[in-house]
Amino acid sequence: QVQLVESGGGLVQAGASLRLSCTASGPAFNTYTMGWFRQTPGKEREFVGRITGSSSNSYYADSVKGRFTVSRDNAKNTAYLQMNGLKPEDTATYYCAAGRLVAFGRYEYYYWGQGTQVTVHS
Repeated sequence: QVQLVESGGGLVQAGASLRLSCTASGPAFNTYTMGWFRQTPGKEREFVGRITGSSSNSYYADSVKGRFTVSRDNAKNTAYLQMNGLKPEDTATYYCAAGRLVAFGRYEYYYWGQGTQVTVHS
């Protein structure tokens, strides 16, 4: 069982930066791919980015590519989402999740955090 806790959300102006953290408790953190997702009321959850357990591979949604960076520190059981150049449309609740590759290009996420709110004012 893995428990995930996000932190670092807040209220910022457009163009600002934020770094979200996702701290895990439980075994084998470095064996999980860590994903970041976001959701706004009335909309489906949206994939943001992910990073593999060894940090050898990362992948991003087109909407955040070049602005957001996912990273991790396995010694601290923590994953990060660095968000630069924030836009009002980035406003959402952000979630981290731990999962594994189940088929070519497809990941299944087994554990989810409670979410942290990011609000970007224009």
